[in-house]
Amino acid sequence: MRAQSFAAAATLLGIVLAAPLARAQVTGFAVDRFDPAERGSEWFVTDSLDLRGHGRPAIGVIGDFAYRPLVLYNPDGSVGASIVRNQYVLHPGMSLVLWDRVRFGVSLPVAIYEDGHQETVRGVIYPGGSGSSVGDVRLGGDVRLAGEYGDVMTLAFGVELYLPSGNQAAYMSDGTVRLQPRLQAAGMAGAFTYAAKIAFDYRSLEYAFAGSQLGSDLMFAVSAGLRTTNGRFMLGPELYGSTVLTGGEGAFRTRNTPFELLLGGHAMLGPDWRIGAGVGPGLSRGLGSPEARVLASLEWAPGIPPVPLADRDHDGVPDFEDACPDVPGVRTTDPTTNGCPEAPRPPDRDGDGIADVSDACPDVPGPRTRDPKTNGCPADRDGDGVYDAVDACPDDPGLRTDDPSTSGCPDRDHDAVPDRSDACPDVPGVKTADPKTNGCPSDRDNDGIPDTLDACPDNAGPPNPDPAKNGCPMAVVQAGQIRIMEQVRFRFGKADLDPASDPILEAVRQVMAEHAGILQVRVEGHTDNKGGAAYNLNLSKARAHAVVAWLVTHGVEQGRLQSQGYGPARPIADNKTEDGRRENRRVEFHIVDDEKKEMDGK
Repeated sequence: MRAQSFAAAATLLGIVLAAPLARAQVTGFAVDRFDPAERGSEWFVTDSLDLRGHGRPAIGVIGDFAYRPLVLYNPDGSVGASIVRNQYVLHPGMSLVLWDRVRFGVSLPVAIYEDGHQETVRGVIYPGGSGSSVGDVRLGGDVRLAGEYGDVMTLAFGVELYLPSGNQAAYMSDGTVRLQPRLQAAGMAGAFTYAAKIAFDYRSLEYAFAGSQLGSDLMFAVSAGLRTTNGRFMLGPELYGSTVLTGGEGAFRTRNTPFELLLGGHAMLGPDWRIGAGVGPGLSRGLGSPEARVLASLEWAPGIPPVPLADRDHDGVPDFEDACPDVPGVRTTDPTTNGCPEAPRPPDRDGDGIADVSDACPDVPGPRTRDPKTNGCPADRDGDGVYDAVDACPDDPGLRTDDPSTSGCPDRDHDAVPDRSDACPDVPGVKTADPKTNGCPSDRDNDGIPDTLDACPDNAGPPNPDPAKNGCPMAVVQAGQIRIMEQVRFRFGKADLDPASDPILEAVRQVMAEHAGILQVRVEGHTDNKGGAAYNLNLSKARAHAVVAWLVTHGVEQGRLQSQGYGPARPIADNKTEDGRRENRRVEFHIVDDEKKEMDGK
């Protein structure tokens, strides 16, 4: 009995001592495996290494949502418990570039919300995530080793220091200092861009969390993408992860190797602002690897210099313009020689700067001209720029034309019809075969407005200061419509016709009276997008019906007309401006049936 009592007491004592011991084993760690690049990068995880400028800051914040970043699994691989189920973290931070080479940065993760479930495994209590908390302050520094931003490859070395300012119990901190030396590379070739990182994350925290080893990590990340819209938008995937090197378990085991894929994009909003968004899954069951992660970012970096153009031979001529991109040369206006070494000057016997092979007069100095027959030749008695040999009027200044019989002859009105052939030498006109009209303005509809200024050259109309209406009648049959030159007006917000529109509608009535072959016209009402869609649709229908009623009242047969309202559905201008909305508030007259269409149908 004594032995049994002693055994029972020992067992009870063991339970009492084991309980606090189990609680003592419980410790959290920094579970969020998303570690953002320094502000100023065009990627979320990797770094584009834009270390240009001196005293150039970048400030931004990244929103990070992770679903099930910390999960305990059952032996069959199913989810046993979500210790941290939903985690919302903000990563505000800033960086400062100095001397075109060095960059310092600071970042602070802030969990604005976490939830999860407490779990006990083998007597160890794992509290669930809850509430909000702060993570470890990250201080970083990088120095550019080789290359420059925009080169095929840029290398940089840096170190990040994590101070234990976070809440370990909320899985936002290891509770100890972490140190992370890293080597980064980035580059671009045309529209293609990439970045990569490898780092050693020293963590003094080494223990098994729910059977998975924690300790110092080897971290790695790689990304690749394309730039579009002149480099203002960049899209591409990022692959990143880590594996525990300490603890004796071995690297690249499933539970100690969190691995994630992220598809993201960044876009410039003006010269100083950049936004980004990304989404992707966790690819392994490593601690901190979520089932899904969603990111969004906003960043301000004033005065970001433009991406430099590639110039392999550094001669100041960009590769895309350089005819000799690998050999330094000089800039020229000739695309076939631009950027190429300057060639010896070709022979020029008369020293007029025109090579003999191009000089029509290689032994007599003369000016350069575009005409191979006169290039380098001096003779031009009347000084009109037309070489005497091809000047039909060598003693009278004139204009060069394609007609050898008139080239170089006077042309006072500059209409390319020489004065001696121009029936209207003081008024610009057109060339015709009729000596009586050659050089005179064309006016097919005889309304006194030259065809060149007449918006309706085949329909007589009055002058109008608007070039699009000059010479046009108030209404004209054109392109399947009865086109009106002025808008039909209504009382504001109503279908009541403004009497000022009577002349316009009278012109439509007159057209229909003169064109009996127009069998049916659809009167269409349109509005802008101000107000409700149903209201605008009803208003457009009422206005179209009011126009039909006016035309019927003034003698147009009811059977030749139909009305239809479309509201704001068919804009012809931008509804964002007042002028655009004014154009969209309109009535149109579409010819839906005429004698020609009827004959074609037969």
